[in-house]
Amino acid sequence: MIAGRGPIRVIFVCTGNSARSIMAEALLRHHGGDRFEVDSAGTDPRGINPLTLRVLAEAGMDASHLWSKSVDAFLDRSFDCVVTVCDQAREACPVFPGARSALHWALEDPAAVEGTERDRLAAFQHVFAELTDRVRRFVEDLERQPA
Repeated sequence: MIAGRGPIRVIFVCTGNSARSIMAEALLRHHGGDRFEVDSAGTDPRGINPLTLRVLAEAGMDASHLWSKSVDAFLDRSFDCVVTVCDQAREACPVFPGARSALHWALEDPAAVEGTERDRLAAFQHVFAELTDRVRRFVEDLERQPA
């Protein structure tokens, strides 16, 4: 935690806010709890992909509070950390004044995978597993920092 402050404010940004950033938001809410205030947004939001919701449900995570949002809705807010989860969003992400850190996690877009339903679901599950590892490490790293 940042000394003398409330929850750490984090936003995850990707292009469509349909898969990667939504999963990251759900994971940080789950693993970080009330220590974090978490949002996600897209540079070109497209609605949540049904396979994102399926993967979250299979992991036992409530997604009822999640929706696809535009990054423009957050331009007047300050964040402690801005995390882009795709290269396109990294290029198009606006500057959030006051952000203490900016991270980039380059992840493949599972929504871009073509093939059978099984192939597509496997891509979403793979990205979810990778995000789970990254979010856990993110939380652990912050917990190790002195207050």
